[in-house]
Amino acid sequence: MGVSPRTRRAALTAPTRRAAANASTRRAAVAALAAVVAVVALLLASCSVGPSRRPPVAVRGDGMTGPPPTSAAPAPADPNSLPLPQQQNPVLDYADCTADTVEAVAAEGYPLPPGRALTASCGQLAVPADPGRPTAGSTRLGVLRVSAPDAPRNRPALVVLGDSGGGGSARVAARLATLVSDAVLRQYQLVGLDRRGTGSDLLDCAPPAARAGITDTAPVTGDAGLSALLEQARSVVQDCYLQLDQTITTYRTASTVADLERLRTQLRVDRLNIVALGDGGTAAAAWAAAHPQSVGRIVIDSPLDPSTDEPERSERRAGAAEAAFDAFASSCLARGGCPLGADPRAAVTQIVRGLDARPLASADGDRVTAGGAIAAMRAGLGEPARWPALAAALAGAGSGDPNGLIGFLSPVLRDGGTFDGALAVTCNDSVRRLAPPEVAQLATRWGQQYPLFGAAAAEGLLACGPWPVSGGSPSVTPLPGTTPPVLVLGTAADLRAPLDGSKKVAQLLGHASFATWEGSAQGAYPRNACITALADQVLVQGQMPRDGTVCPA
Repeated sequence: MGVSPRTRRAALTAPTRRAAANASTRRAAVAALAAVVAVVALLLASCSVGPSRRPPVAVRGDGMTGPPPTSAAPAPADPNSLPLPQQQNPVLDYADCTADTVEAVAAEGYPLPPGRALTASCGQLAVPADPGRPTAGSTRLGVLRVSAPDAPRNRPALVVLGDSGGGGSARVAARLATLVSDAVLRQYQLVGLDRRGTGSDLLDCAPPAARAGITDTAPVTGDAGLSALLEQARSVVQDCYLQLDQTITTYRTASTVADLERLRTQLRVDRLNIVALGDGGTAAAAWAAAHPQSVGRIVIDSPLDPSTDEPERSERRAGAAEAAFDAFASSCLARGGCPLGADPRAAVTQIVRGLDARPLASADGDRVTAGGAIAAMRAGLGEPARWPALAAALAGAGSGDPNGLIGFLSPVLRDGGTFDGALAVTCNDSVRRLAPPEVAQLATRWGQQYPLFGAAAAEGLLACGPWPVSGGSPSVTPLPGTTPPVLVLGTAADLRAPLDGSKKVAQLLGHASFATWEGSAQGAYPRNACITALADQVLVQGQMPRDGTVCPA
């Protein structure tokens, strides 16, 4: 398994012990816990930088009514000009959380640049627990407002949506505030809206042993190995269903579309300005298509293509991961003194084979296997700033030290990590379920085409096998010609959102400009000066850049 569920310290907390009671008793216990959490959610103003468990029905009888939107401001006559950012008049309640927020993002490697000061306020947005069933009650999503200290309360909002696999959008907004240009901060307050399953709405229901078992997907051989993997997936669905009851299928990108519109009414603006990443970008594109009269200045960064389903999605990601690894290897060699030697791919292949034969155990009892190494690489390749640490961690595993790779796995697999929420969105955004024989065939073929990541990508499809089928990804339809155009960005080697898929989103929207960054990371903005200039042209100057712009790495 990727990381053993045996005795753990705080970084990898112990599995929840569940009583061996009958099913009705277990459901009653979960309902009682949900009631307690609902009371706490009403009494405490929770900031998304300190996540808590989501109640199945957090609030019943919540008014859920926002102020009616005012008449929409007309779009400029010039098709390349964008609407002026509108002052907000929010009805959300915020509490100062500056110190905690700045400290948290600095610890993640995003310190404030010289001369920049920020202020942060945490709040919550009440949304329907199930957008399709208003009678199901409501839950709350974390909201973080971060801005220059002198920003007035009504300074226009720039809404930030992150990818479901990257933790809460509130934290993404805080990181972004340390990176964006001064011009963006002078014009906007960044408002991060947590996705379902993160932050205040944290999804934390999978048994730790199942998380580790699903992560350890390379290489699995024979029917017995695939059957064991499928059983781990069933245990996740069973435990999550007991906790979430009928809301298990609401953790999906389509729900974020509804949440985004709810936020607009609470900010009391006619048009939203948005920066969105990954499947958060897919949600922003679907929202724009559904609410074209509310489109402001929008940058959609590396969205996932909603028009494809499995297994095509996973195959594209396997190919993108191979390209990202090649960029990582080239960077390691270019820095000099690469700890993986003169041929990083050969070295890592040997390390993975060694872990398959003999997993490494840490002093805490945690283990790293071949599947764990693959998962750690996927966790680290999306952030080039972490590539030196990833190279050192892989080299350490080759020398018998698992701790570096455990450091990359911990934020994903620990209780309160990103695994559960990301898995739920992945499965709920897909309507295709594959059986073990199909997966076995794909694992063989992809293992040959994509030597490091192919087999694991195929076998990971079984994680959604027992998951209930929902509506899949939201629809992205063409924007009317009277709607302000949007900017869509794509990255040449983005292992989460392959470039072809991002291009497809721009094509689906129609009224959009597409720009490519020839780099390797999860998301392009604001990693590159050329891309940053294009985004600022949209957000600050209100002008669309030329379609088809290519920014070098």
